[in-house]
Amino acid sequence: MKFFFLSLCFCIANVASSQVTRSRTLYMLGSPFEMIVEAKDNAQGDLYIDMAVAEVSRIENLISDWIPTTSISEVNRNAGIQPVKVPTEVFDLVMRAIKISELTSGAFDISYASMDKIWKFDGSMTQMPSPEEIKNSVAKVGYQKIMLNAKESTIFLKDKGMKLGLGGIGQGYIADKIKTLLIQKGVVAGIVNISGDINTWGKQLNGEKWKIGIKNPLNKDKVFATFPLEDSAVETSGSYEKYVTFNGIRYSHIIDTRTGYPATGVVSVSVFAKSTEFADALATGIFVLGIDIGLDLVNQLPGVACIYVDDKGKIFASKNIDLKKYTND
Repeated sequence: MKFFFLSLCFCIANVASSQVTRSRTLYMLGSPFEMIVEAKDNAQGDLYIDMAVAEVSRIENLISDWIPTTSISEVNRNAGIQPVKVPTEVFDLVMRAIKISELTSGAFDISYASMDKIWKFDGSMTQMPSPEEIKNSVAKVGYQKIMLNAKESTIFLKDKGMKLGLGGIGQGYIADKIKTLLIQKGVVAGIVNISGDINTWGKQLNGEKWKIGIKNPLNKDKVFATFPLEDSAVETSGSYEKYVTFNGIRYSHIIDTRTGYPATGVVSVSVFAKSTEFADALATGIFVLGIDIGLDLVNQLPGVACIYVDDKGKIFASKNIDLKKYTND
């Protein structure tokens, strides 16, 4: 689950402009969903946003593991039984997800849905689960057990009880697909924001780049830095509200599926990239990896940057971000 630490900043057209900025906020995919588009008038803007909403529904009915009729649900039902033929779009997304699992040494893993939910973040936990319970909780998790057959376009989960969940990459994928669709339809500029998965294209009507503000989740009333975005994406994953504390250690609701233990030390991470899909998955992965390993990984990825906030409120940035340049006074 991701928390929205980002603020959008944009300029509405003045009356002399031949274009207008149209926006709409909805609740889709279990999350806030916001669209901002530039169009010749409000009616055209509304039409473009309707197209975006339809695209959300189309993809949700392909990749959701909560809807029983989707390809992913069919794959999960046949875990340990037989391969399932899926649409190319679904197959390719799962294949890319596995590549990010490899990149992050399994810190991001779409088979997380197989995990037993032994950690509770609703205030009901009074003690940590036992080491044996923690180990058993992730026994069915492992991207290495997702078998892909490109020739047949099939997915097979080796073990019974395995499940795929595309929540950690699907929202970013949908944001990318909406951007591609609207550009094809002639939308010259806009923002799609799905619960903090943000992708932009074009510029504001005043010629300036779109801007997003990032908040320190331990000081939510203040935006500490504002970044311009042009044809690029950003995603924030965080755990400032959902966590438990045992023996003075804060355990995040974001679980390291390799060990069964919650991630510690990090409150939020924001990833900047060209693709929201990649930023979405990578943010989860480097949240789990932690600040030192995560920064080292991001510093090796061309065109990718990140900002961490640790559980003390301290801010860390990858080497290609000059925080002083973007920090607000």
